[in-house]
Amino acid sequence: MKHFLAASVLSAVFVTSGFAAEFESKRPPVEKRCFTSPSVEKTIATVKPKIADAELAWMFENCYPNTLDTTVDYEVIDGKPDTFVITGDIDAMWLRDSTAQVWPYLPYITQDEMLRKLVEGLVHRQAKCVLLDPYANAFYKDMQKESEWASDRPAPIDGVHERKWEIDSLCYAVRLANEYYRLTGDASIFDKEWQDSAKLIVKTFKTEQRKNGTPYRFSRTTDRMLDAPPFDGLGSPVKPVGLIASAFRPSDDSTLYPFLIPSNLFAVQSLRQLEAIFRSELKDDAFADECAALANEVQAAIEKYAIVEHLDFGKIYAYEVDGYGNRAHWDDANVPSLMSLAYLGVHKKNDPLYLRTRKFLLSDNNPYYFRGKAAEGQASPHSGHERIWPMGIILRAMTSTSDEEIVECLRMIRATHAGTGFIHEAFNKDNPADYTRDWFAWANTLFGELVVLIDNERPHLLRTKFN
Repeated sequence: MKHFLAASVLSAVFVTSGFAAEFESKRPPVEKRCFTSPSVEKTIATVKPKIADAELAWMFENCYPNTLDTTVDYEVIDGKPDTFVITGDIDAMWLRDSTAQVWPYLPYITQDEMLRKLVEGLVHRQAKCVLLDPYANAFYKDMQKESEWASDRPAPIDGVHERKWEIDSLCYAVRLANEYYRLTGDASIFDKEWQDSAKLIVKTFKTEQRKNGTPYRFSRTTDRMLDAPPFDGLGSPVKPVGLIASAFRPSDDSTLYPFLIPSNLFAVQSLRQLEAIFRSELKDDAFADECAALANEVQAAIEKYAIVEHLDFGKIYAYEVDGYGNRAHWDDANVPSLMSLAYLGVHKKNDPLYLRTRKFLLSDNNPYYFRGKAAEGQASPHSGHERIWPMGIILRAMTSTSDEEIVECLRMIRATHAGTGFIHEAFNKDNPADYTRDWFAWANTLFGELVVLIDNERPHLLRTKFN
């Protein structure tokens, strides 16, 4: 990986100040970090002293820069910035994870030129990935690297790690480009390659409405039932009603009913962003109209088939539907999820529909909401009947309007890192030492994003000390 270390921060090695020895920084030494941003370092130096609880402050210092410290590979290829971002302990780049990993740093890109170039490079890299295979979710930089899933059928092509079709993968590529443009006004990212990728995204969405079937199949020899869709890799039947089918969830588990509602809502948001870009910046009204029409169709279908009456909670969102009237009522702690709709900007935090759905998600009526000795929170079919996802707890805090709820979420996060100082994928609800994934950069960075959000909106909460 390339190392870009700003001279102004070379001396700013954050080896605790005023905290006990057990809370010494777990960041890599400066010379071994993949990328250093003066703006991010300044934020750590500013926010960390405000956190009254030494352990929580230590976790923030470890987690917030984890993506930059350990996962980014930046260089210039064919005259353009190019950034490859691995997910952590898996040496591949997910479209979803890579966007989410750098997202908390985007507010700094107008004041930090190298960070801006890093994000610009990721926009270019993601466009290449989409054009390589719009159905793939994860990619390699080394085109000669053989995928560990080479036995999947169809086998992933060169440069593809895994070919699990997930709507949100393509949405995240749009989300990143749109936010970069919104913040910088730099339309140079919308080159021919990016425009071709955007048009392929919309074409793929329309294909996966499955009005005329689908070319997509995915089969895998595995002992995990959720690792591949049923019926020879096609998935459960759907009635074409305008929704977009997703073979997999953002957890990389196959869907029960392929119309995954959080991802369809995310797609509507992405389509409206594409409409605005192509209409106002690229002056392509025909394609803008196509994006708007598809967004309107999917939104109408969501309102008709996915907003349903629950016996105890009134009208709420279903998690998955099939167009025939069948539906699943639960959530997955990954993003997009029903809980994350307020985080993504699909809904306001005080929207009645969102609030009713959120109330359901945090209740015992949700089969994937667990209460244990260590914590309580949203889980995922991906990690079974015992494990809670810290990401779910973090998103609960980020979408909350209650000081008490946010503080309780911070307490649970602090109590369940198993002494590592980092955020994991999932932990046993009764024993945090039983966890999955030592190095999960997205979860680490998301926790840092939460702390910065609290500092911006409710700084008094950082003065909380925990027993």
